[in-house]
Amino acid sequence: MPHRTQSDSRRLLRRLRDSLAEVAEGQKRLDQIVRLIADDMGTDVCSIYLMRDLRTLELCATEGLNPQAVHKTRLRLSEGLVGRVAREARPVNSADAPRERGFRFMPETGEEVYSSFLGVPIQRLGETRGVLVVQSRKGRLYSDDEIYALEVVAMVLAEMGELGAFVGEGEALAAPHKLPVMIRGGVGQEGTAEGQVLLHEPRVVVTNPVADDPVAETARLHEALDRLRGNVEDMLSVVDASQADAAHVKVLETYRMFANSRGWVRRIEEDIARGLSAEAAVEKEQSAVRLRLSRVPDAYLRDRLSDLDDLSNRLLRLLTGQGQTAVGEMPRNPILVARNIGPGELLEYGRKLRGVVLEEGSVGSHAAIVARALAIPLIVHAPRITTEALNGDAIIIDGDNGVVHLRPEESVAAAFRDKMAMQAERQERYRTIRDKPAESRDGVRVSLHMNAGIMADLPSLQDSGAEGVGLFRTELQFLTRRTVPKRSELVTIYGRVLDAAQGLPVVFRTLDIGSDKVVPYMRRPNEPNPAMGWRAIRVGLDRRGILRMQLQALLRAAAGRPLRVMFPFVTEAAEFFEARDRLREEAERERARGLEVPETLHVGAMLETPSLAFASDRFFREVDFISIGGNDLRQFFFAADRENELVRRRYDVLSYSYLSFLRQILARCTANGTPVSFCGEDAGRPLEALCLAAIGFRSLSMRPASVGPIKHLLRRADLGEVRGVVEAAEAAGATSAREALTQWIAK
Repeated sequence: MPHRTQSDSRRLLRRLRDSLAEVAEGQKRLDQIVRLIADDMGTDVCSIYLMRDLRTLELCATEGLNPQAVHKTRLRLSEGLVGRVAREARPVNSADAPRERGFRFMPETGEEVYSSFLGVPIQRLGETRGVLVVQSRKGRLYSDDEIYALEVVAMVLAEMGELGAFVGEGEALAAPHKLPVMIRGGVGQEGTAEGQVLLHEPRVVVTNPVADDPVAETARLHEALDRLRGNVEDMLSVVDASQADAAHVKVLETYRMFANSRGWVRRIEEDIARGLSAEAAVEKEQSAVRLRLSRVPDAYLRDRLSDLDDLSNRLLRLLTGQGQTAVGEMPRNPILVARNIGPGELLEYGRKLRGVVLEEGSVGSHAAIVARALAIPLIVHAPRITTEALNGDAIIIDGDNGVVHLRPEESVAAAFRDKMAMQAERQERYRTIRDKPAESRDGVRVSLHMNAGIMADLPSLQDSGAEGVGLFRTELQFLTRRTVPKRSELVTIYGRVLDAAQGLPVVFRTLDIGSDKVVPYMRRPNEPNPAMGWRAIRVGLDRRGILRMQLQALLRAAAGRPLRVMFPFVTEAAEFFEARDRLREEAERERARGLEVPETLHVGAMLETPSLAFASDRFFREVDFISIGGNDLRQFFFAADRENELVRRRYDVLSYSYLSFLRQILARCTANGTPVSFCGEDAGRPLEALCLAAIGFRSLSMRPASVGPIKHLLRRADLGEVRGVVEAAEAAGATSAREALTQWIAK
């Protein structure tokens, strides 16, 4: 085989482009392409295998193998050399294929007479779409230049497939982004919504992957790189001027480093020299970066590769002019789809959104906190959603079960519309009991409060029927901006919260940052386990200035009204006493200055770690109230990280070991006359709320949308009877009360 030069590669790409430009049905195009590649590379066989689904490859075109095998031969990713190429997303080059690891004999193809094998993945942005294979009778290894040429061709095939160039009659050649897709993810916020896709970052599609003039394309590349570098320098100068946001500066400095990386630019230039357009060369390098990203275990390197991926996106937008401007007009019922998103960006969309779907994200991320505050369903860890969805696609999200239906069939859409209509009917029914107490049939009254975090939550207070705000998350005002908010701004915000409550009680939780809640203007310590590290009250006690500013803002916002303040993540009584004393000292300073102080000041603590349950009686006597933070307490009790999808659903809040621990806390609070409430996701779930009330909780705090259903259920239940069901199942040896309660409700 003669040595392949760059001009040979360009010739092959030009022939490929000309073939793709001809008016032809998709199957005929594929047939022409395999003949063209086999002829140009001098091989006996060329075959194209495309992904039929996430686990199956199908032979869709061949030159040299038995044509009767087309659309009949299928391989799992675990089968054969073709499956190995797709599974490992890297070339396989063998001079003796039958002896190669993983070889599978497929008699229907007639390939047994071909010794040499070269297969490369057909990839787009790190996602394998198929495998391109060449084979020869003579046993030989293909050269590096031949491997490279085939990879370039495979990249062009992936891009043209995205544009629908291979659409045909057969099911395997269906148009991309047309068929219904169901994706399973994780529940970030419950709820159901139907609408149209709004992509946070619209996809860039390369429409001209092949170019004739490498010199002109290289010039286009460098012109775009100069603009990119200028944009990065402009952003750095703005951020540097503020002398804040160190984390953002670090990211931008990484951008600058990559934008000036000679190795990165050289690889793109080499692809252009082989015959690709500037944007196709950038995307080819971006696909390689995404592949490396998926294989790197080190978090720091993953972040750097992610930065390079984002920089490639910026360069692609400059080269193509696509996605340069914000979405001019939202769909009627927009459901936001993104790889990930920050809280500030999500708040900019606001209540116009019907829901959010993230390819990444987590149940405790900033986006999840904002989604709960906006009371919109959120699904996280939805694989491939950003590559599958197009702006305007019909979409249904089932936040109760973590399922996304993209371009759903009418039967699926009709079923979900029925479900949403029933939910709306129930909500209407709940409004009729809005002003009635949550009192059980046996006369037990449970106080229901709502959780909030932004001003947009507060109108829900009157509509939901809640008796107050059991938790106002003050950290959102810190998380959604790039500089520390001013004290005067906080005074205004907290004052408006109290005004909107119209005299109903509001419990302000002081700044709960750290762990998964990282503010951009504070240096994040390198912690192997941040959930158990420097966070919440620990940060407040160490950074006295931030805590003092927030306490002053709360005192002034009260303007003489009653004030309730709660400190988060208290693990030892001494931490609570120190924080409480600082609050009292600030109140005395305000009084000494002649400023108005709260009429009453109640100071509480969140019990989120088992250690605080064993604090001294003095703590339980002196704390004004305790709120059990169920989300964190459960993860520490079971040693199950709530960000880890492998374990977070493994343990049940209704297990008797956990219920026994909650009973111990209730007993200590009762013995010392300490008001106690349960706050968190579990308080807003009917079965869990019913059980919590049955074992003795008389105050629950939840998201606004849960207040109606929980009140409706409690008013229909006899808590004494429920308690009997729970205790009987425990006595019978059950490990959880869930099954017994489920059966009781069903009856």
